[in-house]
Amino acid sequence: MSEDRVGDSTVAEVKDASEIRRGLMGRRAALVVLLVVVLAGATGLLGVHTSTARASGGGYSIALDYARVSRAGLDSPWKVTVTRADGFDGELTLATSSTYFEMFETQGFSPEPDSETAAGGVLYQTFAPPEGATSFTVAYDAYIQPASQRGRTGRTTLIVDGREVTHVDYRTWLVP
Repeated sequence: MSEDRVGDSTVAEVKDASEIRRGLMGRRAALVVLLVVVLAGATGLLGVHTSTARASGGGYSIALDYARVSRAGLDSPWKVTVTRADGFDGELTLATSSTYFEMFETQGFSPEPDSETAAGGVLYQTFAPPEGATSFTVAYDAYIQPASQRGRTGRTTLIVDGREVTHVDYRTWLVP
């Protein structure tokens, strides 16, 4: 054997058993995390979760269906239903925190309000009363903007004849 080859070993690069175990455990942990994320997505846990906020007062009740949890790019419901057993005899105004709507891209409200104004961080939408009906629904066709990273809180107040009748508070959380 020549002297040039003395000291060269083919086993010098072999890892010891503890290094091999750490690498194996790290790969297994990463695989478990990936599996949890895939299963969460497959079962809908990462999608839109809706909730309903309800309140009543002055003979009126309101129910707001909204996205309690959502994420960017997903359609997210916002639908207010106003009910009055005796029917409606005057205009209805919905006053909603305008900052709540900042996280949405929208196609608009349905039906569109007869008049609309914004003041002091509140969007006021006035609707003619539905004839002969005991309930009235306004839906917002929207999805969460791709740039939205944080959720928002909101308040929707029902105003009849210039006075606040009732309101609901709600919050939409955004997840990545």
